[in-house]
Amino acid sequence: MLGSTHGTLTSGLRHRVVACGDESRSAAVHGSTPPATPAADDRDVSGRPLHAPVPDLDRFFRPESVAVVGASDAEGRPNTGITRQLLAWAERVGARLHPVHPTRESVFGLPCVPSVSALPEQVDLAVLLVKDPLPLVDELSDAKVRFAVAFASGFAETGEEGAAAQARLAAAVSATDSGLRLLGPNTNLNAFERFREDLSGPAIALITQSGHQGRPVFSLQQIGVRLSHWAPTGNEADLETADFISYFSSLPEVGAIAAYIEGLKDGRAFLLAADRAARNKVPVVAVKVGRTETGARTAASHTGKLTGADDVVDAAMRQFGVIRVDGLDELQDTAALLARARAPQADGVAVYSISGGTGAHFADLATAAGLGLPTLSAAKQAELHEWIPEYLGVANPIDNGGHPVGDWRGRKIIDAILADPSVGVLICPITGPFPPMSDRLAQDLADAAEATDKLICVVWGSPVGTEDAYRQTLLGSSRLATFRTFGNCITAVRAYLEHHRFTAGYRSPFDEAPRTPSPSFRKAQALMRPGQQLSEHAAKQLLRAYGIRVPREQLVTSAAAAVRSAAQVGYPVVMKASGPQLGHKTELGLVKVGLTSASQVRDAYRELTDIAAYEGVDLDGILVCQMIERGVEMVVGVGRDALFGPTVTVGLGGVLVEVLGDAAVRVPPFGESDARAMLTELRGHPLLEGVRGAPPADVDALVEVVLRVQRMALELGDDLSELDINPLMVLPRGQGAVALDALAVCR
Repeated sequence: MLGSTHGTLTSGLRHRVVACGDESRSAAVHGSTPPATPAADDRDVSGRPLHAPVPDLDRFFRPESVAVVGASDAEGRPNTGITRQLLAWAERVGARLHPVHPTRESVFGLPCVPSVSALPEQVDLAVLLVKDPLPLVDELSDAKVRFAVAFASGFAETGEEGAAAQARLAAAVSATDSGLRLLGPNTNLNAFERFREDLSGPAIALITQSGHQGRPVFSLQQIGVRLSHWAPTGNEADLETADFISYFSSLPEVGAIAAYIEGLKDGRAFLLAADRAARNKVPVVAVKVGRTETGARTAASHTGKLTGADDVVDAAMRQFGVIRVDGLDELQDTAALLARARAPQADGVAVYSISGGTGAHFADLATAAGLGLPTLSAAKQAELHEWIPEYLGVANPIDNGGHPVGDWRGRKIIDAILADPSVGVLICPITGPFPPMSDRLAQDLADAAEATDKLICVVWGSPVGTEDAYRQTLLGSSRLATFRTFGNCITAVRAYLEHHRFTAGYRSPFDEAPRTPSPSFRKAQALMRPGQQLSEHAAKQLLRAYGIRVPREQLVTSAAAAVRSAAQVGYPVVMKASGPQLGHKTELGLVKVGLTSASQVRDAYRELTDIAAYEGVDLDGILVCQMIERGVEMVVGVGRDALFGPTVTVGLGGVLVEVLGDAAVRVPPFGESDARAMLTELRGHPLLEGVRGAPPADVDALVEVVLRVQRMALELGDDLSELDINPLMVLPRGQGAVALDALAVCR
């Protein structure tokens, strides 16, 4: 466990937040529900919103009045158990509960009304225990009910017919003029669980699409980690994961958001919510299923939503600082650490153990995971050797040999390590109980944690977990971070350091997204052909419109013109067939390279036109192009993702992009730093730095092309279905980059 960084927070604290701005999370009540739609000037060049609206969910989680539609107290009926649980929850949160049932006069001793319209007061929340919530939507809207929860299943998770029913429900809720918001359908009672109120400090807010997958995180309360909210989003016909991320990240008591996500309803909304969390420096830790085809298919059948291409999902999460983990155990440990640990004072990690083998093992794993283990200074090592025998290594990892932890020396060693300015995190793996040595070590670590602002992590390796040193000393400390496995500790510490680095320098790409079209856009519009694939010549004109360099070239329609053009372009030349719907030219023999004479040009022209005629290819002419050989072949392109819309990809070019699949992707908008990060993610990145005597490539020019392509993706929006610059020849440093071939598909 870890201690509070913000102090004890008042139980039941209520806050209201405003939409679209970057207001402080500790802002006072503003008094009005934020608008759901951003202002017109708060949209990008394609008309998409640039900030996430924050739904005012205070009255959902802390209502003053609740209606239970379909309430029952008849023994043996499912609605009876739910009604009983809601009664207990309403009492805990101080809400008045009104049973609604057409044939009952009372439920559990409370007067029952026959319909929502007969409620004695306006209610904040209606819980719908009915098979089909659709007929109730208008009645709820007329009664000015603010929130409704639909538990009913049989919607999008069941197939096309259920998806159609869910679409009708979503449309009905959206059409209300009262601002009604719906959670579900296919949700559960997790929002109404009993939360421990005796825990203080920053809390975890939990979002799940499958209730059982949130149980491990909810159970953290049993070892002293505070939870403040649980949002079980279900099928997300209306309220979705993004809404809760925006809301939770605006609450001062929330230290981290933990999410189990099966499918995203709206990729753009998710990114806007993640952006708001990053602005507010609130970490979002997520398990997102669907990495494999089987996982994606299972998730879709459960929630009825598209999971999205996983590489795009992964990249989008990294762009906006969402920490993606694989297992629920990692979700637990990482969220708990990030919620409660103070910001690091340094990035260095020190590994300290009573066994040289343990320290070396952990250090290997930590280093492989990218954690930095700084070598301690000679002076610091000499200081440590005052208490640790000289023959033991203390450079980092630090091995004390065991015996010093059993007496006064143990605390001295810990304090000395923590005093080193290069150390921001101290990790002590205790592979198993070895009392009294392990007991004394655990107590010294707990005492030291109370006296330092630096993070101390302990890995308790015993599979038993009933030892006093673990249950009482380690878990009883509000300042230690305690783990059960090496892997979870390393994952959490890496996420902790990366989160603070990310948010410290975070600049929202949405703030820099273009609001108005550029002059290039107007030129490009005239070149677009709806529903068609452009010829190479037309696609290169599109690139020219956005300032992307292409070779010297001319489009010709006769052999004589080809010879004249070759002389003007300069030998050697490349000749290529150019025509709409013509994609893979090389496979058809429609490319000739290295032509050095007029006779070769004439022969090539005839051969290319003959092949085109034989293959039935419609040409707009033959391109006579400058031949550029020296450089690194890359590919830069635009695609469309079903969830996130336009995406930009960069990778090794030529045939390597298909053979190796070495590519990095981003979702616009993104800035220069992300464009450069894309290049470092490539396995082939060393080629850009120069190998085997080759000069370094013009990386700045490549980054500029990536950003110009992004501008195309943003401005052309739905009009551009696909763009492929392959190869983009990146010349030696200072000489630029040239698009040798291009393919563009209009929608």
